[in-house]
Amino acid sequence: MNAKLLNSLVSMLYIFIASPCLFFFIFSVVGLDIQDEMGRHEVGHIDNSMKIPLNQGEGCRFEGDFTVNKVPGNFHVSTHSATAQPQNPDMTHTIHKLAFGEKLQVQKVQGAFNALGGANRLSSNPLASHDYILKIVPTVYEDLSGRQRFSYQYTVANKEYVAYSHTGRIVPAIWFRYDLSPITVKYTERRQPVYRFITTICAIIGGTFTVAGIIDSCIFTASEAWKKIQIGKMS
Repeated sequence: MNAKLLNSLVSMLYIFIASPCLFFFIFSVVGLDIQDEMGRHEVGHIDNSMKIPLNQGEGCRFEGDFTVNKVPGNFHVSTHSATAQPQNPDMTHTIHKLAFGEKLQVQKVQGAFNALGGANRLSSNPLASHDYILKIVPTVYEDLSGRQRFSYQYTVANKEYVAYSHTGRIVPAIWFRYDLSPITVKYTERRQPVYRFITTICAIIGGTFTVAGIIDSCIFTASEAWKKIQIGKMS
């Protein structure tokens, strides 16, 4: 899933949901729900998303990108939008990508832009819900020309649980709860100034002469000592 944060935040999600036996039912009812503290509550979001059957009907791949507001909130994959809930839904899954904002393709910038990429929960309890707690960190990259690009890194913690209420077991879901960090990380690309290069060269040359002087002094001292030893033997 991919989410962007401009005045809002865009998120992109690519997730594989395994559901043997109940695949055709799950495939038709699984969807994306979005909530936040500004009052947004969208059930069954379908814009810019798709569900692709995989493994001969044993699962589906859910893909989508959407915009969320820059306030705490959550989005979750669930069957909440279905008119009838499955009896035994299977929410085991693998997350291929979850990213926010513009993709930074800069070789020297290593960050947690896709911290959940590769997360595998296929061996989990099929009836369990999964909570991913995301702390989103705004990130700015400024190149040599002064052009700025904006993206978002995030840290993640997760838990797995089977939820119950007074009416029985609650239908499981895959939750992504997010909040924004007040701290921004900025990468600035700079060219090394000429004076630093000259200083480095001078330091290397000076160091070379210093080492050469020490070696010459040691050789001279040893030579003088050897001469004295030879003169002593002759006398």
